[in-house]
Amino acid sequence: MAKKAFALRIDEQMLQALQHWADDEFRSVNGQIEFLLRDALVKAGRVKRVAPQPADLSADESADPVPDVGSADSH
Repeated sequence: MAKKAFALRIDEQMLQALQHWADDEFRSVNGQIEFLLRDALVKAGRVKRVAPQPADLSADESADPVPDVGSADSH
């Protein structure tokens, strides 16, 4: 599923708190916000929990829009 851009106005202190939290969990602020929203949606019963995507998508190359430059079969 393609992601859509969304502008967000946020209080500076809240943004700083999110940045620290994201840093602690090795995520971007955007990734942290997505994580928190997804978690809240699941807990509220608004969406089903999605299984994590496997790291190796070699079985379904169409799911990876960016070619793997490092692999031998991409040359």
